[in-house]
Amino acid sequence: MEFSLLHPSDINAEYNTLPPQAVNDLSIDYICEFLTKDTFERNSMKNLMTSITSDERVIKYRTDVFDDLLRYPSFRTELEQLLLQLNDLKELEKFQKDTDASDLWTLINRLREIDGFVNCITQMKQSLEKIDLQSDGLKELRDIVTKVHDESGFPQIKKDIAETFAIAKQIRSITLGVNLDEMLRPTNAGIISLNCHLITDSGLLKSFMKFTSQKDELYTGTAFASLKNFHPQNPNSSKITAPTVGIEAPTGADQLSSNLTKTVTAIVKKIVKDIKSTLQKYINISGFTLVSLIPEIIFYIRWAELIEKIRACGLSLCKAKVLPAKDRLLYTTGIYNLKLALKAVEGEKIDIIGNDFEFSEKGRIYIMTGPNRGGKTTFTQAVGLACLLAHNGIYVPADSFSFSPCDNIFTHFPADENDTANLGRLGEESQRIADIFNKATDKSLLLFNESLATTNVAEGLYIAKDVVKAMLYIGTRTIFNTHMHELARNLDTLNNEIQGTSRAESLVTGVENGNRSFKVFIAPPQGVSYAKDIAVKYGVTFEQIKCNIDKSKQ
Repeated sequence: MEFSLLHPSDINAEYNTLPPQAVNDLSIDYICEFLTKDTFERNSMKNLMTSITSDERVIKYRTDVFDDLLRYPSFRTELEQLLLQLNDLKELEKFQKDTDASDLWTLINRLREIDGFVNCITQMKQSLEKIDLQSDGLKELRDIVTKVHDESGFPQIKKDIAETFAIAKQIRSITLGVNLDEMLRPTNAGIISLNCHLITDSGLLKSFMKFTSQKDELYTGTAFASLKNFHPQNPNSSKITAPTVGIEAPTGADQLSSNLTKTVTAIVKKIVKDIKSTLQKYINISGFTLVSLIPEIIFYIRWAELIEKIRACGLSLCKAKVLPAKDRLLYTTGIYNLKLALKAVEGEKIDIIGNDFEFSEKGRIYIMTGPNRGGKTTFTQAVGLACLLAHNGIYVPADSFSFSPCDNIFTHFPADENDTANLGRLGEESQRIADIFNKATDKSLLLFNESLATTNVAEGLYIAKDVVKAMLYIGTRTIFNTHMHELARNLDTLNNEIQGTSRAESLVTGVENGNRSFKVFIAPPQGVSYAKDIAVKYGVTFEQIKCNIDKSKQ
C-alpha cells in the first residue's frame, strides 16, 4: 500500500461512503464551500470527508496527524508550498518515455527540473526535521523524505547538474561557412566550429584585410565583420545541402536557416549525449509519489485554518479520543453544532449552548422530544457532524469527546416535496427507512428528524414503534427526534419486548420560564410542562385571562 497521511501503510481498513441523504442532511456541501472556494479542493475534500471506516487505528492515526499540523502553522504553509512545487515538477517523469529526445534545450530544461526537485526535497527534509512531531504519519513522511534525500545521491546530483550546465553554457557562438556560386549566391552552408566566446564586430574593412592576408583558404579567426541575418528564399531551388549533415530542405522554405538549425543539433550531439547520460542516472529517483499527498495535505490544512478561526471566536474544540468500535460508546461534554460555529466565524452574534451527552449502556437509542424551534434538529445534526469530524481526525466542536467509531451514518430527515410525488410522503419515508435497515449494523449511527410526522398520529406511532424495535434489535446508536410524545412515554414496554444490546431512553430539550434553554437531558417527555411554561410566558392561562377580564370590569 502506498504511503498516506489518512491511514497507516500496514492496515487494509474497510470503507463505506456516506449516503447522499446524509451528505445533504448534514450540510456537507455547505461546510466544504466554507472551507475553500477552489472547486477542485472542495470536491476532493468532500470525497475524503465522506469516506468512513470504523477502524479505530485509522482514526487515531488521522487524529494525531491533524494534531501535529494544527500545532505548527508555519510548517503547514511550508509543506503545502513544497508539495505544490513537486506537483509542478512531476512532468519530469515523462522523461522515461522520452528516450528519443535529442534537442539540447529540452534536455537542459529536464536538468533544471531535476535541480528543482532536489531543492524541493531538501527543503522538505529540513522542514520536517526542525519540529517536534508526535504522529506516526508525519514521522513516516519524514523518514521517506530523508531516505529519498540520502539514498538518491543528492550531493552528486547537484555536482553533475552544475558541471553539465557549465559545459552547455560554454557554447557562446557558432562559426558558419557558406559556399557561393559564380554569382556570389549561397549554395550550401555548414558549421565550422562551436566557440566558447562571443563573436565581436570589428569592422568590415579590418576583417576583410585580415582575411585576405592569410595564406590559408579559410580564415579561422573569430573577429568577423558586421553581423547580418541572412535568410535567402529561392522558390526555384529544390534543395540546399548543408555539408555537415546533408539534409534536404523543402522548396520555398528558409533553406539556409533550416539547415543551420539541423546542423547545430547534429554537431552538439556529443553534449546532448552527455546530458542524457547524466539524466539517466537520476530519472528513477523516488519521491514523485509524494505528489499524491497533495489532496490529503490540503484537506488537513483547510480544516486547521477553520479550527483556528473558530477558536478565535472563543469557542471550544477538542481532539477526539478513540474508543474500541465494538463498545459502541460516545461521551461528550459541551457539544454544539459546527454550523453555528461557522455563523460565528462569519461575524453573526450568536449564543451557542453546549450540551453533555452519551451513548452507553444507559441508553443508545434516544427518543427526543421538545418544543418547535427548541433545538432538536440542531442537536441531532450536531452529534452527526461531531462523529464525522472525529472519523476524519478533525477537532470536534465540544469541550471533550470520546467515541467508538461508526461504520456509517444514516439520516432520515424530511424529504423535498418533489421526491415524494410517486410514493406519497408516507410511502417515501417508509421506503427510505427500509433502505436504512437494509444497510445498518450495530456499529452504525442513525439520525431521525421528525420522521413519520406527515401522517396522522395513530399511523405514525404504529410505524415508529416498530422502527424503534428494529433499532433495539440491531443495537444501533440513534437519535430519533419527534413530536410523538406517546412514543417516548412507552419506552419501557419496547425495551422489555426486545432483548437486544441497546436500551431506548427519553431525551428532552428544556424550557425554563417559558424560554427555550436548548439544554438536552434525559427525562420523560415534557409536553404538558412545555405548554404550561409557554402559556404562562404569554399570559394565556385561564387564571391570567380571568384576572385580566376581572380587572377590565372594575
